[in-house]
Order: sequence, then C-alpha cells, then structure tokens
Amino acid sequence: MTENSEIQTLRAPLDVLAVMAHPDDAELLCGGTLIKSARQAHRVGVIDLTAGEMGSSGSAAIRGKEADHAAEIMGLVERRCLGLPDANLENNRESRHLLIEHLRTLRPRTVITHWPVGRHPDHRIAAELVRDACFLSALTKLDIEGEPFRPIKLVYATAFREDAFPADFVVDITDHVDRKLEAISAYSSQFDGATKGGEILPGGERPLTEQIRMQLAHYGSLIRVPYGEPFRISEALEVEDLTKLSVSTF
Repeated sequence: MTENSEIQTLRAPLDVLAVMAHPDDAELLCGGTLIKSARQAHRVGVIDLTAGEMGSSGSAAIRGKEADHAAEIMGLVERRCLGLPDANLENNRESRHLLIEHLRTLRPRTVITHWPVGRHPDHRIAAELVRDACFLSALTKLDIEGEPFRPIKLVYATAFREDAFPADFVVDITDHVDRKLEAISAYSSQFDGATKGGEILPGGERPLTEQIRMQLAHYGSLIRVPYGEPFRISEALEVEDLTKLSVSTF
C-alpha cells in the first residue's frame, strides 16, 4: 500500500459514528449495533465527549485504556475523546465547534447519540449538543476548519429508557451479543461486581451483565429474535414494498 493510499484510507468517511458522553456509553447503548455494522464491512467509529474523569471508580487514564481495548473488540476504525468536562458538559459554542471539527473530518453518514432524556445530565446535554453540531456543521459561513458537512441521519439509542418506548426500530444483535458484553466487560474499573451502570438501574442483586442480557432479550422479542437494541428517530421510515415487512403481527 502506498503512502497516498494509506492517507486516502484514513480519510475515508465513516458509515456509522456513535457520539456519546462517556467512555462505555456506546458499548452499553449501541455496542451490538456498532459491532454488527463493522462486521458488515462498514467503517464505524466512536467519539467520547468526555474522558469520564468524574466517575466514582477508575480514572481518565484507566478508562482511556479500557476504551481502546473495547474499540478493538468492537472492530472500530476510529475512536476519539474530545476531553470536554465530565459531569459539566455544556451545549455551548466552544463544545459545538469542537465537535463540528471532528464531524467534518470523519464525515459520518449516520450518527448515533443519547436519547434526549436521561438520569445523567451529561446524557441529556449530549443529545442536544450532537443534534445542534450535526446541523451547524453544514453551514458554509461557519468559521471552522474543514469542508461543510451534515450527516444523513441522526439516531437515538434508547436502550434501558422506559420513557422512549416504543422503539421506532430494533436492530437484531443476536449474533453479536456476546461480543457486546465482552466490550462492556473491558471496563473492569466500572463494572466488575456492579449491579447498575449508566442508564441501567439496579434490578436487585443480579450481576450487571445478566440484567443487560435480559433487557436485550426483551428488545429482541419486539422483532421476534433472541436479542436486539432499540432506537428512535425523528422522521417517518420509508417502506418500499409492503410484502417485505419482516416482523409478524400474529
């Protein structure tokens, strides 16, 4: 491979980009979908808005190493941390412009982020920040490095959110659930012995991985498969052929 072709490979647009508040949010909320997308030969990446330095366990350095390990497990071609302040995320000009620089560089077709409601303030603010940055990124007069660009689709990951039911669509991750759990387990500083994490409220004393698997089984049942991840969007979904609708009514 020539040097120029290597540069072209590095600059190829992403197909799917998850932009989440903290390291491990992408793994918890849409890790199976990211893994499936990578296995479909799509270019998949993650942006962690913060380093998670305010977490009760671990440190920014430890979580950074865990995030790198999880990225390898998921097959990501790109993972970046923007270093915005954990537990103090703001949808302000500085944060939007920083994210826009990366959007213009990575040029993702589809962006996944948090549902606009959440227990953690950073999750709620991240949803607003990502949506605003995706829109503003296309403005030609915006004084930010890079060619103007706007993703085609913004998708909200709604796993573990009771207020986001029903899902607009569910991705079958049956073949990828074990690798998703492996990626989550990469964050040993956060989840070893845990019964809750992120948006996952404690379900008694059951281990976190058991609770996650149970929730994924519930989402999967909505599309008649063993395991799934739920998502919401703002627009109607187009159906080209009524005879190819796949989930049985009865």
